[in-house]
Amino acid sequence: MRTRYEGQDVDTAPLAEPLTFPFSTRVAPNRLMKAAMTERMATWDPDDMGASGIPTPQLNTLYARWGDGGWGTLVTGNIIVDATHLEAAGNMTVCIGDAPTGPRFDAYRDLAQAGKRGGAVFLAQLNHPGRQTDAALQPRPLSASDVQLTQGYGARFAYGRPRAATAADIAALRAAFVHGAAYLEAAGFDGVQLHAAHGYLLAQFLSPTTNRRTDEYGGGGDGDGALANRARLLLEIADGIRDATGPAFVLAVKVNSVEFQDAGFRAQDAAELVRLLEAHGVDSVELSGGTYEAPAWHHRKESTRRREAFFIEFAELVVPHAKLARCYVTGGVRTVGGMVGALRSGLDGVGLGRPSAAEPRLPREILLNGKKGCVKPLDSWAYGASLAGAHMLQISLDQEPTDPSDQASIDGFLKGFSEWIAAYPKRSKREVLGHVKFESVIARPYGVVE
Repeated sequence: MRTRYEGQDVDTAPLAEPLTFPFSTRVAPNRLMKAAMTERMATWDPDDMGASGIPTPQLNTLYARWGDGGWGTLVTGNIIVDATHLEAAGNMTVCIGDAPTGPRFDAYRDLAQAGKRGGAVFLAQLNHPGRQTDAALQPRPLSASDVQLTQGYGARFAYGRPRAATAADIAALRAAFVHGAAYLEAAGFDGVQLHAAHGYLLAQFLSPTTNRRTDEYGGGGDGDGALANRARLLLEIADGIRDATGPAFVLAVKVNSVEFQDAGFRAQDAAELVRLLEAHGVDSVELSGGTYEAPAWHHRKESTRRREAFFIEFAELVVPHAKLARCYVTGGVRTVGGMVGALRSGLDGVGLGRPSAAEPRLPREILLNGKKGCVKPLDSWAYGASLAGAHMLQISLDQEPTDPSDQASIDGFLKGFSEWIAAYPKRSKREVLGHVKFESVIARPYGVVE
């Protein structure tokens, strides 16, 4: 029997309400969104990038299972717009020059069909890691400015010293994101989400800690136009996507509500950014927080622990400024009471990442079967992302995710995690060291629950 978080006995009706996106007028069937997580299951050949980054049958299986899970909205993990800057080997890619024909396009079309088959609004997340590209993949990455990642994850992993984007680089970036959106619309996706959070390239332009430019794409401090300048690239991309896609295409953006860094992106900046995004036709904004330099995907104080969502207090400062765009909060919500509470505080929806990997049918469990909380995972945020990856791997192989509240399963995961850590520094450039495997745990066919 799976052990769940204990939640309040609240009415789930608010979570079941449809949500209309204001500009595309697309309708999500409910308020629950499967948030983006890196899958690392696309094709990979470092000697032939043209054969890399193509969605695989494993990805189709993964998203078909989520598609059947009753989610209102699904968001893919990173689809990278520049194959020379990957978040990790095994990322999906759509780059300038990829035509809407042939094996790559057919694979994306199959993926779109898999994710949409249960009625969810299916968004493809477009991303460029910028300075957060592994140095082994890109020793001289592109960024807003020449500011190297050396703290946080940067103290544990190698990231190259970036170079500041030139005017030509910025034009190419803009074109790459717009091309990716048009390509994915043709493949059948309902929309895209631009990843402008967690310290990736678009966030590097937004944050004064990484954007020290003095041209029209930079500007520090609180002076008039400073944020508008730092947001200029993101807004130009939004305008380009609106021009290149149809009126029913959803345009979403993921942003930080706070960075938790001195002189970093703040809730006040996020509030102003939401107003700017609305003016450029953005349908929804997902509010998150933290960067590779200052990870924040855990509770930093007791008040947020009580309310579950990591960033709820910052999100509440942002939401009143959204007049049209739909706002989601992602991170930390684990009970139905916490989800409904987020809606009562003014949010329009709740994003769930790691719980969606442990329970791909979670919306059905909540809305149809009366479950009041998510299954409890291993009690350590440090293992959380790896555990979610292990579950995604199982689902992609058409296996039922192993119960993360069971001690034998935890032991199997920890054994696999130790083996993954030992293999990481020894990996070859041809190897995709994707996700941890549960060791000494019997895999069950998908749908066979303990």
